Amino acid sequence: MPNSLIFEKYQGTGNDFIIINQLESHQIQHSNQELIARLCDRHFGIGADGLILLETSASVDFKMVYFNADGRQSTMCGNGGRCMIQFAHNHGLFERETVFEAVDGLHKGKIGVSGDIHLEMKNVDTIHHLGQDTFELNTGSPHYVKFGQIPEDVKQAGAGIRYNESYRKSGINVNFVSEENGILNVATYERGVEDETFSCGTGVTAAAIAWAVKESIMGEIQCSVSTKGGILSVTAQRREENTFSEIWLIGPALKVFDGMVVL
Repeated sequence: MPNSLIFEKYQGTGNDFIIINQLESHQIQHSNQELIARLCDRHFGIGADGLILLETSASVDFKMVYFNADGRQSTMCGNGGRCMIQFAHNHGLFERETVFEAVDGLHKGKIGVSGDIHLEMKNVDTIHHLGQDTFELNTGSPHYVKFGQIPEDVKQAGAGIRYNESYRKSGINVNFVSEENGILNVATYERGVEDETFSCGTGVTAAAIAWAVKESIMGEIQCSVSTKGGILSVTAQRREENTFSEIWLIGPALKVFDGMVVL
């Protein structure tokens, strides 16, 4: 019988992920870029924006290992982290609150009263103002945030920035942001996926923080963000000019289906 792999599919505001439980055995090796990319392929595999492995941690509840759809291990994924929290909760690893390990350090997570998933993001203390209404910052992954009208072709416009001389080598996620009735509308081109995605958690977080800088908001930050896949919320504290802490990304994370795939 061919080797098979049990997986679960989750989505957070349309950002979708293959999640695999590797607490007891490692069927997916971190170096197997070809296999991971094939599993994420929407025509020849399961289809997903990324793949996440749940593994053991020596110090906290569990470890999250994240890969982009191109099969490469990547930086932090906000919606992926929220989906991982829901996955770990569904598998009985915690009741209401958790701490887990990711590539950018430890993260807190909790199940909200309404069932929304709360993920604490890394602190942000460096924000580059690149020009009028344009910012660059890292919220666990690097982001370019541009305020104004969202382009009709997000993929083309985003790729033009992601592959310019400044970012071609290391890559960057590109977020186009407009504001309407107090809500931020965000469209994101994600590196590693190399396309527009329905949502991006670290991108939504970056947009909210850049908005606070643009609008000179200090103290408590509360922001609702609309993406192609749904609504997310960001809360944070800004006590100094470019210092943001207690940053929480909040929104739904839902299981789509269980499955088995032949490797």
